[in-house]
Amino acid sequence: MADTSNIEDFMKTEKEKKKKPKKDNWEGFVKSDVVAFFDAHGLEKMSIEDGHGNEAKLTRQKDETIKIKCSSTSIQ
Repeated sequence: MADTSNIEDFMKTEKEKKKKPKKDNWEGFVKSDVVAFFDAHGLEKMSIEDGHGNEAKLTRQKDETIKIKCSSTSIQ
């Protein structure tokens, strides 16, 4: 019989990836990875959403600062 532990580990990892992101994680992601991408590519405006109610809008200001608007929705 084949060893299924690797498959079970893989499936567990995939389920973890699909969990809804928490608000803190979303804001942290936006303020780090998204801002780095936005800045590295010299973008002026960008809007993103994760499909779970979390949204962010980034805008480059005239003084080269980046304005970030984050919003999230939680259902209880």
